Amino acid sequence: MAGLSDLLSPVRVLGDVWDELGILADRALDRHVRLAVTGLSRSGKTVFITSVVHHLLDGHGLPFLQAVHDGRYLGARIEGEQRSDHFPYARFHADLTAQPPRWPKATERLSSLRLELAYRTRSVVLRQVQPVQHLTLEIIDYPGEWLLDLPLLEQSYAQFSHEALALAEQPLRREAAAEWLAQTADFDADGPENDAAISAVADSYRRYLVRCHGELGLSRVQPGRFTNPGDLDGSAVLRFCPLPPGEIRPRTNRARMAERYERYREEVVRRFYEEHFSRFDRQIVLIDLLGALNAGPTHFADTQDTLALILKSFRYGSSSLLTRLFSPRIDRLLFAVSKADHVAPNQHPALKQLLELMIRPAARQARYEGIQTEVMTLAALRCTEVVRTEHQGQVLSCVRGLLRDSARETVLFPGEIPPDLPEPDDWLSGRFRFKAFAPRRLVPSASGQHIRLDQALQFLIGDKLA
Repeated sequence: MAGLSDLLSPVRVLGDVWDELGILADRALDRHVRLAVTGLSRSGKTVFITSVVHHLLDGHGLPFLQAVHDGRYLGARIEGEQRSDHFPYARFHADLTAQPPRWPKATERLSSLRLELAYRTRSVVLRQVQPVQHLTLEIIDYPGEWLLDLPLLEQSYAQFSHEALALAEQPLRREAAAEWLAQTADFDADGPENDAAISAVADSYRRYLVRCHGELGLSRVQPGRFTNPGDLDGSAVLRFCPLPPGEIRPRTNRARMAERYERYREEVVRRFYEEHFSRFDRQIVLIDLLGALNAGPTHFADTQDTLALILKSFRYGSSSLLTRLFSPRIDRLLFAVSKADHVAPNQHPALKQLLELMIRPAARQARYEGIQTEVMTLAALRCTEVVRTEHQGQVLSCVRGLLRDSARETVLFPGEIPPDLPEPDDWLSGRFRFKAFAPRRLVPSASGQHIRLDQALQFLIGDKLA
């Protein structure tokens, strides 16, 4: 009588054949993966990219990246460093390896970096032909504020104005918007075109958005280039603003505002979509959720609204050979809570669950359309270590690190993450007081310098290193 192992043997063979076919099919695709990295304010995308490159260059400290775990990963090299849009890895890496280390300055425009990864294939067939395979990983860094502009492609000037004016009336924004709203009330929108008057009220709107983004720490600012113009700084295409409803008559101030809005949509937003966004294969969005909790219920709601807008911007669906050649689209999307080292590890599940709850409605649609979506907590550069202390007979998990503002090493209990969306009592209790830490030095070939960076890479590119 056949044993269980004999019965299962054909199943195993079929599984191996299926795996082999999957690897070969993947080789039929372009061995070039475009990984887009963006994030909301102060989310740490510059550090994330720098740490990813640092670890991929030699493969150390990435045990959960399958190719490294299997001993098949051989390393990487940087390509195209002479390009004008090259991500300045060397400068940022020098910041993090300095003594003492310092946080790199945030990037303000689109840049990219190309890595050629070398690895041994696990394909039985390909091993006979070319055992060492190469994958070009192109990492594209762009400001999260630019992502918020993509919904404008579906909005008329009137719709954009209606939403922007409604936002400006919210309690937290009203004071910051006061100057602009007063100028708008005095602005003769239906009068003859006056470029000086248009520029004055548009500049006032830009100052309002800059204050919302910088001083108030809000994420939802549109148009995104008003706070992060990049190469468009000073351009006339940015000199427009929302206006109260009214008929658009030729050669009026309102007509010029509407015309510049249309130019912005077509020449800036659509161009970004066609030249860059529509060509991304994989995407990671970093979120400083601890900062949103610290800032209070209004900021937290603003972050939740912003994430919903971001999810609407993606083109969903699996990438077949045809779609890759003619209509590429993002097929894997990772939302990651950054700075996970700022709380104890026992709080990470609750932190992940909180982000899952925030994006659940939009993520459900993404899954329905076929995109693989994942949520995780990570720290691209670990700045703290976990210690346990006793307080009133209880053992508490605390973190120890160098505080950013005081440059003083301290041990603190960072608090607990709510297992559900915060209730009113949570905001009144003062439970959210998460501290910011200074960086620890990034050391070559050392382990334990990050949290789940390797798991993020496994999700984003692990299938391409088979």
